[in-house]
Amino acid sequence: MSDTKFFDELSAKLSELVKNSPAKDIEKNARALLMQGFAKLDLITREEFDVQAQMLTRTREQLILLELRVTELEAQRNTTAK
Repeated sequence: MSDTKFFDELSAKLSELVKNSPAKDIEKNARALLMQGFAKLDLITREEFDVQAQMLTRTREQLILLELRVTELEAQRNTTAK
């Protein structure tokens, strides 16, 4: 008997044992509690986070450009005011 087959059979037997035991109910209840807790945390998906990070990067770039433009306009105003 190969090692892989042995471990596959052992895994199947353990899964069957757990399926018919109170451990399965405990697992379901624990999952439900975790899901309820995560729902209260108001978490976002990785995809939503990445979209927000990209928007923030673009906003920062625009802010830098606007700050440069304001500096240029102030310099022009100061030159013409003299």
